[in-house]
Amino acid sequence: IPAPTRPRGRPPAALLSLPRPLPLLLLLLARLPVAGAAAGALSELRVRVRLPDGQVTEETLQADSAADCISLELRKGDGTLVTFTVDFKQEVKIFRALILGELERGQNQLQALCFVTRLHRNEIIPSESMAKLRQKNPRTVRQAEEVRVLEYLNMDVAVNFSKGAQLSSHIHNICSEAREAIYTREEDVKFWLEKGVDGSMFEVLPQSTDLPDLQRCRLCTDRWKPCICTYALNIEWYPCMLKYCKSRDPTGKVSTYKCGIRSCQKGYSFDFYVPQKQLCLWDEET
Repeated sequence: IPAPTRPRGRPPAALLSLPRPLPLLLLLLARLPVAGAAAGALSELRVRVRLPDGQVTEETLQADSAADCISLELRKGDGTLVTFTVDFKQEVKIFRALILGELERGQNQLQALCFVTRLHRNEIIPSESMAKLRQKNPRTVRQAEEVRVLEYLNMDVAVNFSKGAQLSSHIHNICSEAREAIYTREEDVKFWLEKGVDGSMFEVLPQSTDLPDLQRCRLCTDRWKPCICTYALNIEWYPCMLKYCKSRDPTGKVSTYKCGIRSCQKGYSFDFYVPQKQLCLWDEET
């Protein structure tokens, strides 16, 4: 298979113009540090969750309060490894999918995709709170209390891997297998440019308005033509909000304290340009 090459897009300067309810306390927030754990140390929690096809898988949640970041990882039923990382300092979210290729159809053994978007306030609990999460029963299969609306994202900008560390230091490690497939959105790029990020790391990708013959990959019959690919992924279970309880002291004064979390499930659908349909064989009309 010829090595895929990305057509040159508009110059970066163009960017400048540019369920069921669960018990309240499935997981508790520890009020005291874990014995022997150093302040700011990486903490890890493993949670069993049920996938849409009924299979049970294990999610690994890691939190680093010193670096102010969290990471969630799970393996889907088809073998795809999904990683979701939040960099609170840089206000960046990174989604990575390591997809098993279809060798009999000429694909590589592994295909990697990275999607980078802006982090908004109150999307997920802080890293400090995540680091304190403990389970009552590790064998329980979790189901999210809230299913959030599916989010559709048009990933119309490519990110230069060699310069991506300026956006988030985590891109270098997380997206190393996806050097030619790191995508973001023009609206998020505008936000980062206003924060002083170097615009030369971004390249606007071709869209249907630029190439009238550009089709969605599921409608394209030629495996070697460029097209707009769609990839969907779900974060089956994650702590999306903190819960607060009230207490009253002997004088009658009421105070609030963190007493647990609310769990959510959220799906994402990413649209992005690929130079060959061969790089998007999962997106076919059935």
